[in-house]
Amino acid sequence: MDAGIEPVELLVAGENVEPALLAEVSTLGHSPRSIGVFRRSDLPRTPLPEIGLALWRVADPGNVGTLVRVANALGPAFVALSAGSADTTGPKALRASMGALFRVPLVDFDDAPGRRVALVVRGGSPLDEIELQGPTTFVLGAEREGLPEAVLADCDGRATIPLAAGAESLNVAVAGAIALYELARRKRT
Repeated sequence: MDAGIEPVELLVAGENVEPALLAEVSTLGHSPRSIGVFRRSDLPRTPLPEIGLALWRVADPGNVGTLVRVANALGPAFVALSAGSADTTGPKALRASMGALFRVPLVDFDDAPGRRVALVVRGGSPLDEIELQGPTTFVLGAEREGLPEAVLADCDGRATIPLAAGAESLNVAVAGAIALYELARRKRT
């Protein structure tokens, strides 16, 4: 509601619903005091900021929700999702987004604008050395599979976050956060 989206229904314990009923329908470990029901179609889709994250088959809802939260915190940024990515409105993703879902524009993967920079574990230019001027979309893949060659071929560049010797990789949500932080850092200087 703080984001300007009105609920279809708002259930408030002790006002229009019994607290025990909210506890039964909630997926949280503790009883909520209120539950809002919103339309997916009311979630923000525009205006699209100049920066964003495009997620290719990132199926873990905790990672997707965290990346939506990161886009809000380090943006403004949008999040683009491919088929096979977790549902942003599922309980785990929604919880991980901490309400950012109501402030971050969501678009389809193919509609992500700007220069596309693939974040790859190895073989890309160091993130702090690549050109990040103008509209930019960081493309991130699922943790096990990464980005397929067809998606990489559609990207304008590849970036790698340098890791300590012996480190295998970063969690996809951490990598997305570092990439957006790098953009935000450069804009401040």
